[in-house]
Amino acid sequence: MAELKSDSITAPQVAPLTIRAARLAIASGETNAVALAESYYQTISAEDPKVHAWLALSRERAMEQAARIDDMAKRGEALPRLAGVPIGIKDVLVMQGAPATAGSKILEGYRPPYDATAVARLDAAGAVLLGKLNCDEFAMGSSNENSAYGPVHNPRALDRVPGGSSGGSAAAVAANMAVATLGTDTGGSIRQPASFCGVVGLLPTYGRVSRYGLIAFASSLDRVGPFAHTVEDAAILLGVLAGPDPMDATSAQQPVPDYAAALEAPAKGLRIGIPDEYFAEGLDPEVRAAVEKTADALRAAGCTLHKVSLPHTRYAVATYYVLATAEASSNLARFDGVRYGLRAADAASLGSMYRKTRDQGFGKEVKRRILLGTYVLSAGYYDAYYRKAQQVRTLLTRDFLHAFTHVDAILTPTAPTPAFRLGEKTDDPLAMYLADIYTVTANLAGICGISVPSGNSSAGLPIGAQILGKHFDEATVLRLAHTVEQSQR
Repeated sequence: MAELKSDSITAPQVAPLTIRAARLAIASGETNAVALAESYYQTISAEDPKVHAWLALSRERAMEQAARIDDMAKRGEALPRLAGVPIGIKDVLVMQGAPATAGSKILEGYRPPYDATAVARLDAAGAVLLGKLNCDEFAMGSSNENSAYGPVHNPRALDRVPGGSSGGSAAAVAANMAVATLGTDTGGSIRQPASFCGVVGLLPTYGRVSRYGLIAFASSLDRVGPFAHTVEDAAILLGVLAGPDPMDATSAQQPVPDYAAALEAPAKGLRIGIPDEYFAEGLDPEVRAAVEKTADALRAAGCTLHKVSLPHTRYAVATYYVLATAEASSNLARFDGVRYGLRAADAASLGSMYRKTRDQGFGKEVKRRILLGTYVLSAGYYDAYYRKAQQVRTLLTRDFLHAFTHVDAILTPTAPTPAFRLGEKTDDPLAMYLADIYTVTANLAGICGISVPSGNSSAGLPIGAQILGKHFDEATVLRLAHTVEQSQR
């Protein structure tokens, strides 16, 4: 595994293990699932003190899962799709055998009695679940500095943020502390960390992957998706995760294609949209150059490039922070100290207990968003803010639907800059919010997208390109990302 130095940018020195390679090694007897899991725990022990990606390890459950896979291999049984593959879970998804804090003090001590659907599907596919990963509190943040348990450091440059809110999930893959991980994306929280850490991050269409067992931030925006070293691994994972779930009324009744097999189809003839609105003022010149190089690679593969317009993009960040905070203020009302988690010990009355528990349990950014959301939903302001934001959301969605009548996918930067320094934006919430300027639109419109590594800055920092696709057309998005990935080898 790569050594993570405290004073310099690092990059993997050996090819990281992929899902296909891990499964093949176990099936062939080259290694076994228990030994493989133990090797990843050793790497976590050596490297995570510098990165702080992990909040809790589920060693007992992981070793039971690994032993079960080894027993199947010894008996010559057909191994499931993720047999023995070590995977980490963002700590906003509940999982038996591990705490679920959502990066917040208010859920301290809570141990859920069930698995989220996404976690259960990984388990059923034979994955070895290593533990829970650090994140911004309740997934609210763009840098992973809002975690109540301390920030995550970017493995590629330890003085830089890994992105947020799924910073721990991205960092664990980038540092080879897991073959793959699960994250969530409400406004860019998979794609932006993937860009900052130089890994693949996939945003499925809203409804493609069940949200059952996800500790909700904004229910109409939240998605569950994978981080991986390769596009093929992301495709394999989506094939495991996707599909309807009777426990989630918003999960879509859509057939699930073989995403991994679809990667082999040529990209030739696909039409790629290039929106002017995503290449405007504020875009780092090196990011622009990297995405333009990605466009050239797609052209060389036989794709055609077309200018498209998404005119309501300039309203996206404002719209997002009205709607997301409104939903957060409702979703987070359930955390009151009565049934689980933190409870203030010195309260003289029930009302005092509510107030003190929430004041002690929630961090500054979560409080800010609850207040904003309560304000925009309040009498006299609902029509001016919340209703208007919903109307603009419809216009943003129509922009994409119109563009997709002319193109098959849209290419943009994932983030306006490479990873910024820890502490650089913590005192300026607006600057932090603008880090999501290219990603929030996909969440508002419900479409799918992916961030794929597209080179490095002159300082060696990773840069990601974002490919956005039609509703439930992850296969095309993955095929194009695979084409980009292959062009860099």
